[in-house]
Amino acid sequence: MNSPTYLIPGLRTPFCKVDGPLKSFDAIQMSVPVAQAMAKQVDRPDLLIWGTVIPSLRWSNIAREVLLDAKLDATTPAFATVQACSTSMVGVFEAAGMLNDHTQLALVGGVEAMSRVQIGLTQGMSDWLRAVMQAKTFGQRMDALTGITLGLDIPSVKNRVTGKSMGEHCEEMAKAWKIPREAQDKLAYESHKRAVAAMSAGFFDDLVMAVNNTSKDGIPRADSSLEKLATLKPAFDRSGGGSITAGNASPLTDGAAAIWVANENGMKRIANIRTSARLIDYEIAGVDIFKEGLLMAPAYAIPRLLARNNLRLDGIDLWEIHEAFAAQVLCNVAAIENDAFVREKAGVNHDLGKFPWDRLNPNGGSVAIGHPFGATGARILSQAAKELAAMGPGKRAVVSICADGGLGTVALLQA
Repeated sequence: MNSPTYLIPGLRTPFCKVDGPLKSFDAIQMSVPVAQAMAKQVDRPDLLIWGTVIPSLRWSNIAREVLLDAKLDATTPAFATVQACSTSMVGVFEAAGMLNDHTQLALVGGVEAMSRVQIGLTQGMSDWLRAVMQAKTFGQRMDALTGITLGLDIPSVKNRVTGKSMGEHCEEMAKAWKIPREAQDKLAYESHKRAVAAMSAGFFDDLVMAVNNTSKDGIPRADSSLEKLATLKPAFDRSGGGSITAGNASPLTDGAAAIWVANENGMKRIANIRTSARLIDYEIAGVDIFKEGLLMAPAYAIPRLLARNNLRLDGIDLWEIHEAFAAQVLCNVAAIENDAFVREKAGVNHDLGKFPWDRLNPNGGSVAIGHPFGATGARILSQAAKELAAMGPGKRAVVSICADGGLGTVALLQA
């Protein structure tokens, strides 16, 4: 970074399963209380960046809609951004690159209203309906009616190019890297155990705000066990060789989250800063999804980030890796521990060493906490900044998110 850039942990809604306590909120309605609560800490943000992955026919620039509905200063510029699961993390990178003497403080966030996904019309039916509506005479209308094309366009969590779901792609990765079911279930169990412990200890109390009479995440399970996880059937590959289940994958989730991005002058404008972390460096990677696993981009980005900063895996004190699937985490770690992969595919000639598993997601990850696509970046960065600050000056963290399309984002933070 050209000048010091700081991340100040923000607020988020509770993360809730689809059709749960937040089911009545659309993406804007879910975002507004978070933006309003964040704005109470400052005179005004200089910039607002917000994103959501699932599109709506009612708006295009959700950032501007959130700003206006939250009744923030209407002279504040605001724009939407999107990069699948990395959406609000990319928003942080964008904000960091825009800080200057005038833009000192950016409010960055994201949201996903999975319970309010719009079902649209296919392009053919949309064309037909528009032709009917545009007809000026009875004859033109009758001609248009004869060309009727029926069909609904129902969104799904699939890659457009391959036609496969994220889970199907991750199953392919798990097979390629020989990741056993038992290892996936163990990681998922640890995620729930740590999230439940963190909730009991009050770790999330200053990160999660009450919305719609709900004040706590609804997904972490205190009754999770390896025995229960082992009874679940594969969700994506039922041929007998599948290993990804509803228990070792992140659930469909509603939620919104935000974070502050500031330079030194911006830091002075935020009231009651409890913790912060400096954004030292970041990396964005893409892979050829026809030759590499869809969610393997972090395995390219992490070695490049570490090598550029002359660091090894054990030189990082905290690892926050987004758990889209337990298998995805295990595949990426297996890759960055593989010298040939790092050298030949990531293009890095740097000894990374072994991954320190005891430093991974100490307060739970996305399998347990949930994964509202657009909100995960702000959630995981806020969580990491708080964890890192408690560890003491000089400690480092790597935050990693995989994203649809063969993309990945990784950040290096320092207390």
